[in-house]
Amino acid sequence: MTEPVKQLVIHGVTRQDQRFRPSDWAERLAGVMSQFRPAGAMGGHLTYSPYVVPRLIDGVRCVVVDARLRELEPLAWKFVCGFAQDNNLKISGIDPENMDPVES
Repeated sequence: MTEPVKQLVIHGVTRQDQRFRPSDWAERLAGVMSQFRPAGAMGGHLTYSPYVVPRLIDGVRCVVVDARLRELEPLAWKFVCGFAQDNNLKISGIDPENMDPVES
């Protein structure tokens, strides 16, 4: 039996409920992180990493970050968490016993 994938969701809304700009921030962040892939994974130069994917959730641009990124590349994990914190973005997800962020 496999363990469920834990995910961190960075929402494109600040803690003051302001929409985050620029409007393509999620695609930019995912593009920067596109080099981080599972061992042996093949991906074209114009594809996102399966660990950091932009999504539209309830009409809000978000980035879904697979918690396995933390094991693969701790500095990449720190970068995406720092991005959310530095920009005062709402985050959700991740098992509180194993990972840091759990806010909403």
